Amino acid sequence: MYSLDSHREIMDAIWRLAYIAEFREGSNLGHIERVKGYVQILGRGFGLTQSEYQLISTACQLHDIGKVGLPEALLLQQGQYSDTEMQKIKRHTTIGAEILSNSSSPLLQAAETIALNHHERWDGSGYPHGIRGEDIPFSARLCALADVFDALTTPRPYKKEISPDDASRLIIGASGSLFDPQLVVIFEDELSSILKVKKTIEKH
Repeated sequence: MYSLDSHREIMDAIWRLAYIAEFREGSNLGHIERVKGYVQILGRGFGLTQSEYQLISTACQLHDIGKVGLPEALLLQQGQYSDTEMQKIKRHTTIGAEILSNSSSPLLQAAETIALNHHERWDGSGYPHGIRGEDIPFSARLCALADVFDALTTPRPYKKEISPDDASRLIIGASGSLFDPQLVVIFEDELSSILKVKKTIEKH
């Protein structure tokens, strides 16, 4: 009988599932790899155990899985979104949570939480539910910071990238408004390590 190496097989399956959403958005494979690396650094800096930050960083790869439920023309659109289009884009959070719901796997349960909440913001200005502060699950706060930093520093069909220096200034300036202040301090302390991850992944 065929015997699975469960950890290796599950990690491979998670990666491929995450890649489905990124592939539809212009084959942006590096995004999920960078976000995973950034979350590992932030989680370790926060004091999480290796098993904790490995679980969260792996689950974070699925943060945008809900984009599989959006029209491809919308994902690949050039230029800024209209208000109506933005409302459609926002649905990827609830679609992702629905896709990942009702699993008995701690990893997929974490991924469901992250998919739903990674666009919530510290001051309550995010979506889909406008929750704020520590009411936002910690895993989603981690993913939010990593995701925004990578989005700022990566070109997308609808925008140009900005430099890591400019992006880091924006992140630091949004401490206590968009992002968990404690995580922003760790981000600032670990920025050199984050930039090393970015550079390494972009070489491959």
